[in-house]
Amino acid sequence: MEILQIVLQVLIVVTSILCIMFVLLNKGKGGGLSDMFGGGMTQSLNTSGAAQKNVVRITTVLAIVWALSIVGYALLLRFSAPVA
Repeated sequence: MEILQIVLQVLIVVTSILCIMFVLLNKGKGGGLSDMFGGGMTQSLNTSGAAQKNVVRITTVLAIVWALSIVGYALLLRFSAPVA
């Protein structure tokens, strides 16, 4: 069980970092916090529609994997035998 806990912990850390990176890569819709942090300057650096869709898809998949990893880790901790 310890190996599974370590694998889930590593997966949570890696997906957390990747989620942060991909959320920051997403193109802001304007008028929000993205403009405060320089999102307005990216208008001249527009990406193609297909690339933006892929970034959104990857972000969504990473967020789902992250959430499922946390749920799996919580269930593992809840139902694992206590260490004496």
